[in-house]
Amino acid sequence: MFSHRGYAQRLLGQNIENMRLILMTGKGGVGKTSVAAATGLRCAELGYRTLVLSTDPAHSLADSFDMEMGHDPREVRPNLWGAELDALKELEGNWGAVKRYITDVLQARGMEGVQAEELAILPGMDEIFGLVRMKRHFDEGIYDVLIIDSAPTGTALRLLSLPEVGGWYMRKFYKPLQAVSVALRPLVEPFFRPVAGFSLPNKEVMDAPYEFYEQIEALQKILMDNTVSSVRLVTNPEKMVIKESLRAHAYLSLYNVSTDLVIANRIIPATVTDPFFKTWKENQEKYRLEIHEDFHPLPVKEVPLYTEELCGLAALDRLKETLYRDEDPSKVYYQETTTKIVQEGNSLYSLELYLPGIAKDQIQLNKTGDELNIRIGNHRRNMVLPQALAALQPTGAKMDEDYLKIKFA
Repeated sequence: MFSHRGYAQRLLGQNIENMRLILMTGKGGVGKTSVAAATGLRCAELGYRTLVLSTDPAHSLADSFDMEMGHDPREVRPNLWGAELDALKELEGNWGAVKRYITDVLQARGMEGVQAEELAILPGMDEIFGLVRMKRHFDEGIYDVLIIDSAPTGTALRLLSLPEVGGWYMRKFYKPLQAVSVALRPLVEPFFRPVAGFSLPNKEVMDAPYEFYEQIEALQKILMDNTVSSVRLVTNPEKMVIKESLRAHAYLSLYNVSTDLVIANRIIPATVTDPFFKTWKENQEKYRLEIHEDFHPLPVKEVPLYTEELCGLAALDRLKETLYRDEDPSKVYYQETTTKIVQEGNSLYSLELYLPGIAKDQIQLNKTGDELNIRIGNHRRNMVLPQALAALQPTGAKMDEDYLKIKFA
């Protein structure tokens, strides 16, 4: 799949063609970190320069590899590196001017230095810097495969929704505010600082959020390309875990991000005959069938419950063999089409969104200008419509075989 020109291209400063981006996610505790690490081992074994990056605030990648990990990539094996995102270092390196400005404002309002420093890190910044770090690695082209050990599904979905939701706020509010602030600062600043005790934000501070948004918007195009980016859902044969995985699959489709594989982890082997596990095994058998049926046509890989904790390279090698054997895990296992536009006649179109397992009464739709707002529970997407649909009006919607079909005329 890849050109294997990584070393030469890196020396020439070129981006590697066909870089692969794989995001591992699932409910907390299902084993996604172990799966991400084992996938990295197999990719490296095949000769791909591979980075496994943990963006989960509660990192466990170092425990999985059983070696120290930091913010910067550390070599684990030939062709394999690991890293754990440090939001504080990423903040200082990429948004230091903004952090210093917020700290100055808080200190001017009477807050102690340490408290001001801590509060300058806004909620959700780790998700934002996770996206920025992904985009940076993609642009640098040092690696052939980038595997993201992401936060549990709820946090990961917020991360994937940032380009859509953040873009709406940037276009509607921030860009006009930015222009006004830059124009007024020279006039207002001489009177403002003596009264407020701090300066108005300068151009560097005002530009930083929009520059971040532009990076995230560019990453969105990469995440939506199902030949480059895939999500892999790690689940367990348990009712609550399956339900959350199914919702995650639907929400990923809402954001036009493709899932190509489901990994059912910790299945009790048939060789376990202890009566203590009888009911547990019977329940697992029922839920195993549910996983295959509910996620069809996505391929499903099954991983047994091991007798040992999956820590260290030897244990991860066994998991790697169980998962992939002689396969190439960088391949796209299934090309899921999440959005389609079908022309049904003159000025009559159907926008089809793949939303598996979602009932029509859970969906709220609203069109404003060239944007279609889609809300499912607490997940929202502001979808900028293509030109063919922007001037038309929605005339009805229905669910048909897991596709929400919205008519425009």
